Amino acid sequence: MGNNKKSFLEKFKHKYRLSIYRDETYEEVLNLKLSKLNVFTLVGIITIVFLTIVISIIAYTPVREFIPGYPDETTVAHIQKNEFLLDSLEAELSKRDRYFINLKKILSGEDPDNYDNYSDTGGRYENIEFSRSAEDSLLRQMIGQEDQFSLSYSSAKRSVSSISSIHFFPPIKGLVTNAFSTTNNHYGIDIVAAPNEVVKAVLEGTVIMSSWTLETGWVIQIQHDNNLLSIYKHNAELLKRQGDFVKAGDPIAIIGNSGELTTGPHLHFELWHNMAPINPLEYIVF
Repeated sequence: MGNNKKSFLEKFKHKYRLSIYRDETYEEVLNLKLSKLNVFTLVGIITIVFLTIVISIIAYTPVREFIPGYPDETTVAHIQKNEFLLDSLEAELSKRDRYFINLKKILSGEDPDNYDNYSDTGGRYENIEFSRSAEDSLLRQMIGQEDQFSLSYSSAKRSVSSISSIHFFPPIKGLVTNAFSTTNNHYGIDIVAAPNEVVKAVLEGTVIMSSWTLETGWVIQIQHDNNLLSIYKHNAELLKRQGDFVKAGDPIAIIGNSGELTTGPHLHFELWHNMAPINPLEYIVF
């Protein structure tokens, strides 16, 4: 067995002479000594180099487009575009389904689901306490005794001839990033403030709306005297319910980023008088 294996290897290593002669003169042109092992090794190396060159040409040149079943650049671009459109369609279908689910719950008298994407703002406001300090209580008592400094107003006490004489309480202190513009159908102002900032009522009145809408998220509306209406949109959480009576400066919501039309955490505040929008910047200092 060992001799047979040795003789088999010796056959591969056995040298052969390859001579090439000219046909006319029989002059030797080329003389090579080769073995079967040398031939197999040379053929293997040539094959590997050839396959490497062919694969590189197919992988890195437009030649690959001539392969049957391989998509060209236009087809690949169409595939990517269809993928993006399909993803957008799935997102729109998901929004539609959530809208109908909330609509069904509202019609059934249930509370709608909160689809606020900012999970870090959820569940942080249950333990918020608005306790009054001794100094705050004394200040409120002093202001309550001096009617001329009262931020609230009542038609039973006095009637105003112009809303310019009304003292509005700022709903929130912050930076106005988007101004009032009837041309652009922006009937309020956008105010950016610190995270988890409390939104306050600008005047005393009755909450006539405290619910969720798909476009503006958590919304609260307060009806005041003298045909004034204040609207607070894109809140993270509402602190008052429909039918509640609030005073000027009472906390009514937490600033947030809810609704499809929001571009970031902020408060969209609107002020309406006699069913017409007015610019809050003309009457309130933010």
